[in-house]
Amino acid sequence: MSESSLSSRRARRTAVRPARTGDKRERILDAAVRVFAKKGFHATRVSEIAKTAGVADGTIYLYFRSKDELLVSLFEDRVERLLRFLHTELPERATASDRLRRIIELQLGLLEGERDLAEVVTVIIRQSTKLMKEYAAPKFTAYLDAIARVVADGQATGELRDDLSPHLAARAIFGALDGITMTWALGKADRGGLVRASGQLAELVLRGLAPRSEA
Repeated sequence: MSESSLSSRRARRTAVRPARTGDKRERILDAAVRVFAKKGFHATRVSEIAKTAGVADGTIYLYFRSKDELLVSLFEDRVERLLRFLHTELPERATASDRLRRIIELQLGLLEGERDLAEVVTVIIRQSTKLMKEYAAPKFTAYLDAIARVVADGQATGELRDDLSPHLAARAIFGALDGITMTWALGKADRGGLVRASGQLAELVLRGLAPRSEA
């Protein structure tokens, strides 16, 4: 197994499992993933999440004011974990192309084998008007900024074409990742599908960002 594959597997285990078994907030978030994926956002009752998490109904409201806030927190929690992985792993990549490739590998690799989570972060979030309005929340914006900085760095060194907005490129990359994950989550979710897609998407992105040849 390659070092990259081993790193992705370790990251995936860390991203989707509670850091401590007794952490009620993590138990609630993990339970929400399963219930939201099974029943959808609107049909889910807070009491069902509490039962799945093994806590009293009122315990939910100690951590989240509403079902909407629970979904927002779930989304932001996963984005925050992605940011931590980027902070750890990107400095190890020497070029902007390698860093962009790693971003794509991480986002898709973290969801490989976690169909419920993939469905929640791509499909269920669209069922919450509150979350859609807060889609530019600070942590999500920070994630897009991290991708944009990599693009800008590549443009500054001449590695990537400089006639494109770094933030436009970042949103396009995230949109492609989101669309691929959603299609995978709603389909048969074949094992290894996201890992295979990550390599193909990286090639597509890097070819599109390659410097234009002189006329």
